[in-house]
Formats: sequence, C-alpha cells, structure tokens
Amino acid sequence: MANAYSYDLRRKVIEAIELNGMKRCEASEFFNVSRNTINTWFQRRRETGDFNAKVRKHQGNGHKITDWEKFRAFVETYGDKTQVEMAQLWEGDISDRTISRGLKKIGFTRKKRPMGTANGMRTNGESFSNS
Repeated sequence: MANAYSYDLRRKVIEAIELNGMKRCEASEFFNVSRNTINTWFQRRRETGDFNAKVRKHQGNGHKITDWEKFRAFVETYGDKTQVEMAQLWEGDISDRTISRGLKKIGFTRKKRPMGTANGMRTNGESFSNS
C-alpha cells in the first residue's frame, strides 16, 4: 500500500487554494497530486476539522508467542509431546502450526543427530579390506 502524503504537502496545497486563490485543477498539476485527492482532503477537513491522513491499522499477524524464554522452558518441559498436545497445554488459544513455527525459531529438533550422517557407500575404486 502506498504511503500517505505528508501533512506539510497537504497544508501547502490547501493554503495555495484558499489563500492564493489557485484553482484545484491548477494546484493538482503544480503539486502533482490528483484532484480527487485534494477533494478528499477538503471533505475530511469539513468532517473532522483537520486534513490529517487516516490512521491505518497495522496489518500483519499478531504473534501469539512473545516471551521466548518462557517458550524455551515450556519446550524443555513438554518437548516429548506432539505439537497438538503442546498447543493444548500452552496457555491461551494457540494452534499446532504456531507451535511448529516457534520450535523452528528456537532451533528445537527431535532428531538424535542434528547433523547428517556420513555416506556409507563406497566410491568406485575402493576395495574391501579384509584385515
């Protein structure tokens, strides 16, 4: 989504129209702002008393796990449970997928060997050594 025009630009456009007698279409070309936008600013000023930009609600997800030290302690206690069981044990409403993302974020794994094992296959040219 595009950023809102600055309050300073809005003020300059409205002052140019009201104080200097510039027409809205002239101000639109001069300040490179659409006429519809200028009309919206005037309408907002009539309705609210100011032409400030509307405050947008932050988009994105609200993270359910915020205290990561508490989550690490929880995982140490209940790490042997499935993610569905861990989600049921966690305080508050949380999904097993959120538990999964949290486990990945803290680097928790159930693997006994976190590193891959060495390849046990012989390459061509290696022979058996019977010692």
